Amino acid sequence: MSTEPNDPKTTVRMRTAHGHACAALATRPEQEAGETWGWRGRTLSLSVIAPSGPAWLRVGCAPSGEINATFWNGSVAAQQAIPESVPRPRLRVVHDWNDEQWTYRAELYERVTARPASPTSALTIAPELPATWWRTVRAVLHDIAPVPTDRFTVRQPFLERAMPQFLGTPIDTTPPSWSTTHGDFHWANLCAPELHIFDWEGWGLAPTGYDAAVLHSYSLLIPSVAACVRRELNDVLNTPEGWFAELAVITQILHSTTHGDNLDLAKPLRRRAEHLLGRPVPPPSGPTVAPGALERITPTSPRAECGSPLPAQQGDGQAAT
Repeated sequence: MSTEPNDPKTTVRMRTAHGHACAALATRPEQEAGETWGWRGRTLSLSVIAPSGPAWLRVGCAPSGEINATFWNGSVAAQQAIPESVPRPRLRVVHDWNDEQWTYRAELYERVTARPASPTSALTIAPELPATWWRTVRAVLHDIAPVPTDRFTVRQPFLERAMPQFLGTPIDTTPPSWSTTHGDFHWANLCAPELHIFDWEGWGLAPTGYDAAVLHSYSLLIPSVAACVRRELNDVLNTPEGWFAELAVITQILHSTTHGDNLDLAKPLRRRAEHLLGRPVPPPSGPTVAPGALERITPTSPRAECGSPLPAQQGDGQAAT
């Protein structure tokens, strides 16, 4: 999960928006409910009591007039298209409104009590993951991959531009194949030891093996867990499709480091890319930004390259209550 925004105006605006959503949907925050913030204050979520019982209310925002419908409607589309076999909180109600500068969407979900495997997308403490968890992960990836969609998590033009920039040349920028993915399959969006998957707004087509590659890349700070991911998802990652997917994901995360995100992952990601490519990769081509300077730059993320109004969230899924 991300922390409260550095900008007090953003904090006040989003708390006001969440209060509006509570009133509109006849819910009330649960007593002593903790706030769960998304990436740079773009979402705010709390556990609430709805007329039907305990629920989870997530409010997202985007600048008015700049909504990308693909990502804005991702959670609704996932509710309709993703198989019931995939464990996730069910979306109950959606409520939209706007003011002069911002458009808001409130999403009311059923509440699950499972805890995210990590409070942040990049793993820093090894979680306990039973064999049943890995079996469920493999089944989920299998069930998502063939879902028909015209949505895209990653687009070919981004790969053609960014892969040579961050990985050097020669580099093949054409995926062997495309499959449907969750799109943000990192540790803050996955519960353990019982798997539930949060944050579906970015699902869509990506290079085959993309979700497994995301999970592996965000495990690199804990080498033993990264090795476990490679072992448990070997049939996906240890293939030409999986190798390409890793390079695509590494490119996206390295892109985000130039804007101050995921800085701890930069070195292990480059080492992993060099292992896959069998050659050195170039040093950063642009200045990195210290985390304290984030509020002074335009928000950018791997998803922002694809036009998302809600860039990749730092685990704004449900928190355990």
